[in-house]
Amino acid sequence: MPLRLEVALPGTALSEAYYACRYACLREPLGFSKGAERLEDDIESIHSWWENDDGVVVAVGRIHHIPDDSDGSQPDYSGPGAAICPAFTPLTEDDSKMRPAVQIRQMGTLTEWRRQGLASGIVVALEAAAVAHWGAKSGWLQSRIEAIPMYAGEGWFVIGDEYNVKGIGPHVSMWKMLDGEDSD
Repeated sequence: MPLRLEVALPGTALSEAYYACRYACLREPLGFSKGAERLEDDIESIHSWWENDDGVVVAVGRIHHIPDDSDGSQPDYSGPGAAICPAFTPLTEDDSKMRPAVQIRQMGTLTEWRRQGLASGIVVALEAAAVAHWGAKSGWLQSRIEAIPMYAGEGWFVIGDEYNVKGIGPHVSMWKMLDGEDSD
């Protein structure tokens, strides 16, 4: 069955199918209870997903604006006991070339749909929407180790050392300039 790529700007209500996919990909395999897939700022974020004609969502992702006074550190999920994802150190500097800054989070693809380019399509769609909507200049993310090659294939660079997000597992931080400037 053919899939279509969808993008929703901030303020758009998301379907239960979107959240069901996010839970199945990211939270259920780790033993989290229903609800951990929802973030308080989802309504303020841009979302992208692949779905079929029956409304079944098979891959998801989101991007949000990082406030100008923030280094990007935040809880990994809603609720008590959430692990705090580390800061993006370059954002602690006063560097207007990197602002507005955005962060990709909550990327996931159902197992049977992996390795078909769906995640890459979502990343490209999120980047383009963030540049168009917020004028984003730099993108940031915390990648699970197995996803590094996909992000690297889309021009993202690892920064810093590997770290563990409590309850989730090993990660690395990555970044990319989104305004066409060389990030070297």
